[in-house]
Amino acid sequence: MNITCMIVEDEPLARNLLTEYVKKVPYLNLLKACSNPLDAIEFLRENTVDVLFLDVQMPEITGITLLKILQKKPLVILTTAYSEYALEGYELDVMDYLLKPITFERFLKAVEKASQRLGGNENTNIQIPTTVERIIHEKVPIMDHSPAYIFVKDGTKLVKIRLNEILYVEGLKDYVTIFTKTQKVVTLQRLKTLEEQLPEQKFIRIHNSYIVSLDAIDAIHKEKVLIGQTYLPISDTYRRAFKEFIDKNQLGEM
Repeated sequence: MNITCMIVEDEPLARNLLTEYVKKVPYLNLLKACSNPLDAIEFLRENTVDVLFLDVQMPEITGITLLKILQKKPLVILTTAYSEYALEGYELDVMDYLLKPITFERFLKAVEKASQRLGGNENTNIQIPTTVERIIHEKVPIMDHSPAYIFVKDGTKLVKIRLNEILYVEGLKDYVTIFTKTQKVVTLQRLKTLEEQLPEQKFIRIHNSYIVSLDAIDAIHKEKVLIGQTYLPISDTYRRAFKEFIDKNQLGEM
């Protein structure tokens, strides 16, 4: 199945990232990527697409408003850094909701959902592997599902952070601070949300407030880890899982 799609995103970095994701999927055909929702309305008056990747917060009108204006709606996948729009989106029959920063794996899952709906098959008990499962588990060469970086929102801009440069992440209420080899980035999101974006084979949570990179650990003591000159506590809640994680990775290298 060939699926036509359109991206409406005012932030250049986010728009470029989605464009690159689309290019990696052989059956996706990008017809238009625009920064202005008014341009999107004009394009959709004369053209049709199967799937619309739609940002929520945009100048002039919001993605939600655009969605209400459209008379003939494609399948819509909302993309935003703010989870509070999820409920309103689903009330408007939005097919999926991608919370920024968006990983390629999460993007693929949304695309696969669209593919199944467009193909008239939304049965979750499919016996054959889905496209996403083949990409992830069989490692189809054309696609790399493990991103080398993530984008996080810092004020009004998206900051690109390479995963191999992250040392650890600290969470405080609705904010997280990402400590890398060269910088410190503070972003408005919960630690749990960011944890879901990080590859579980490379990062491990050791405390309610800390996620660490396995590669960055210099030493492990009974109740703390050492990263550079910084000691981070291992809480009772995460101690057993952390030990199993370390043992598993050590055995994997033998």
